[in-house]
Amino acid sequence: MTDTAAPASAEQPQPPKKGGLLKSSAIYSGLTLVSRFMGFARDLAVSFRMGASATPAADAYNAALAFPNLFRRFFAEGAFAAAFVPAYAKSLQRDGEEKADILAADAMATLAASTIIITVVCQLAMPWLMMLISPGFGWGTEKYKLAVLLTQITMPYLPCMAIVAHLSGVLNARDRFILSAGAPILLNIATLAFILPQTTAVGAAQWGSIGVVVAGVAQAALLVWGVNKSGAKVHWRLPRLTPEVRELIGKAIPGALAASATQVNIFISGNLASHVPGGRTWLATADRLYQLPLGLVGVAIGVALLPRLSRAVNSGDREDAQSAMDQGITLAMALTLPAAAALVAMPGFLSDGLYTRGQFTAFDASQTAAALFFYGLGTPAFVLQQLYSRAFFARGDTKSPMRFALVSVAVNIIFGVVLFKMIGVKGIAAATAIASWLNVAQMAVVLGRNGEYGPSAQTWSRLSRILLASLGMGALMAAASHYRDLIEAPLRAMGLTGHAIGAKEFALALTCLAGVAVYPPLLFMFGGVKPAELKAVLRRGKA
Repeated sequence: MTDTAAPASAEQPQPPKKGGLLKSSAIYSGLTLVSRFMGFARDLAVSFRMGASATPAADAYNAALAFPNLFRRFFAEGAFAAAFVPAYAKSLQRDGEEKADILAADAMATLAASTIIITVVCQLAMPWLMMLISPGFGWGTEKYKLAVLLTQITMPYLPCMAIVAHLSGVLNARDRFILSAGAPILLNIATLAFILPQTTAVGAAQWGSIGVVVAGVAQAALLVWGVNKSGAKVHWRLPRLTPEVRELIGKAIPGALAASATQVNIFISGNLASHVPGGRTWLATADRLYQLPLGLVGVAIGVALLPRLSRAVNSGDREDAQSAMDQGITLAMALTLPAAAALVAMPGFLSDGLYTRGQFTAFDASQTAAALFFYGLGTPAFVLQQLYSRAFFARGDTKSPMRFALVSVAVNIIFGVVLFKMIGVKGIAAATAIASWLNVAQMAVVLGRNGEYGPSAQTWSRLSRILLASLGMGALMAAASHYRDLIEAPLRAMGLTGHAIGAKEFALALTCLAGVAVYPPLLFMFGGVKPAELKAVLRRGKA
């Protein structure tokens, strides 16, 4: 393969139609929904087998996952969402497929080599690093020793995920989203397969960690196959610091931090929570509940938005750039605000109905609910961060979001320590929400001041109507939570007690179904979405 640019051909990817954002987001969200349901099953297995405050296993297991996941956000997903996808999409348009694929291969070699070195160093230094990750575990304790072992096991997940994230960027830039969205399903399947047969909390934690690594290898293999099937020629090679790769690294380093502000804040939160038995697990359990709208909406729309926005910016199409952001934010909030309202309205109902069983006690559920309430308040900000950052990344600006992220992290540390001292673990969740809203505010102000983006008047009108519909649904959820006993009483009378799925689970399911049923009529009634627009979308979908 030579470094000459391939001539334009009929096979060269074409810019998608302006309506393609909804379709791309729907594909990503649909498969992410399957993954999240599988992840929910995995979380139920983890909480049932490992508990939270009653055993050291769950805190150690969550610490073991947090460390490689932090680096994954830094060096894989965050960096290449920020820098690689726009550079690769631009190279596809400007230079052709051959030269773009050379850039992708060189970048993958550099990323893989870097993450392998980090993995080896961290595994060797883990006995000391653990005191930085979770100082509350205490040197030499049973929980500390188990956390060190589990993190050493899970660290190889990092280079696997670096390859997965990178190759996902190749596919996404070519408007192919199926495999990158479906790959996480393998993690959930593997973890379930390794955890469910175990009979002890520690055994479940150890085998669950092994399952994470097995899943990472399987995901990387799947994406390698998918890229080859797509026609991209991203071959394995030794790392080369070409000028293009050096430029990519220069943008990726600040972009990684900027795109990872939420993850850094979560990591800091876990560090503080390690001082309370079960604290890490309470936050991790609450985190997984708000990650559902974040993964389904924020990440999905952000992944689909970036290639379209990059093309619009590169071609100077300001109208399409404005339209893409307006459409992305409106769609995201139409799906996120009702989810946030539910999290705030009935956190106790959710955490108890979903998790209280096995080793996970009612006390664990109440502490999880307290954190979930504040995470619910921050959920719209978590999603908006994903979208607003794309407006900078598409313009090749990764330094501005990095500065905003650093401010956000500093605020999270200050508020986290103060509120943790005042109100305990739930104060950590509150600090994360405050820091995330500040991050969104900074990005919105700068984009507006530079004339690069500000929501249109129509978008503001839509958002206010969506908010009213969400508050109406939230009021219904709050009432159901308050009168929970009245909902459960007839179910208990029917004999739905003492089973794996009992009265509280059925009551929660009915309440959630009621919320899902009432939200669309409210949305239509307040004018957040018009029936004619929905019919037009469905007609385009059939076409």
